[in-house]
Amino acid sequence: MDLHILDHRLRVTSISKDGLVHFTHPLIKLIFLRNRTGCKFFSLTETPENYTVVLDEEGFKELQPSEHMQVEGSVWLPLNVVSNGNVSSSSQAVGVTKIAKSVIAPLAEQHVSVFMLSTYQTDFILVREQDLAVVVSTLEEEFSIFREVEGESVPVQEVRNGLHKNGKEAIQPTVHPVLIPQNHFCVMSLDPDTLPSIATTLIDVLFYSNRSDPKEGTPSTADPELDCIKFFSFSLIDGYISLVMDTEAQRQFPADLLFTSSSGELWRMVRIGGQPLGFDECGIVAQISQPLADSDISAYYISTFSFDHALVPEEDIGRVTEMLRHQRKEPAAS
Repeated sequence: MDLHILDHRLRVTSISKDGLVHFTHPLIKLIFLRNRTGCKFFSLTETPENYTVVLDEEGFKELQPSEHMQVEGSVWLPLNVVSNGNVSSSSQAVGVTKIAKSVIAPLAEQHVSVFMLSTYQTDFILVREQDLAVVVSTLEEEFSIFREVEGESVPVQEVRNGLHKNGKEAIQPTVHPVLIPQNHFCVMSLDPDTLPSIATTLIDVLFYSNRSDPKEGTPSTADPELDCIKFFSFSLIDGYISLVMDTEAQRQFPADLLFTSSSGELWRMVRIGGQPLGFDECGIVAQISQPLADSDISAYYISTFSFDHALVPEEDIGRVTEMLRHQRKEPAAS
């Protein structure tokens, strides 16, 4: 398999709910007028707490500093696994579980923090630019590693500068509580040429949605359930569009423009974290993706500024719930 370091330098930001009005114009510009911004990697995810915006440096220039926006201090690089010449695609019904053992777990063991962004087309693994040498040395035995430079894939020379291990003491990851809301989610795509046709609906859902907020609660066990959770994700990356929304939001869009996999399956969410997770803790993604991979359960995985979110097939939510309950009752030894 090949591992590609994509030609994007990304920033991860958070916009507060009450501050969104200050960013509506630049966000609409980034979504609908990408030729004017030069932004090639853009993702906007709404959660109950805030909006997470992941975008490249060209797009980041469109966001003016504000008290309503938080910016994680690092530059992040997106990695992508390519198998047999094709991008490892979530539409193959394996998603992040396909790379759990080969990428996610080894990086967690080396104390490398990752930020995951699954889309309809593929799974992006974001790592800090400063950790790239450790990433390469950790994964070079498993993968042929290439770095994309101006559209060309250039082989990455083997790392021989003493950074095979990052030298950090292994820390047992915290087993975080999870929430399982009742929404049913769809993972969909859209022909970019038809994006203007849904502009009014997309703007309404992203910026003017009046859907009720989920019930407040403090998670304390592995299986508390929310009636509903506000979650909508839109990504426009290298010309490909991905949308993740619940069935309530889906009904607002024209059915003939959005498309999903031939099975049309629905997904349930596992929301990870009782308190905001932060960016320095390692092993959070591995904590969820590893047991899913062991059980051959498909999963999309979307990290946000405060919490992480895994989407699993609706028919597997019972198994996943039991597995997570068992994981949280066992001593943290795995």
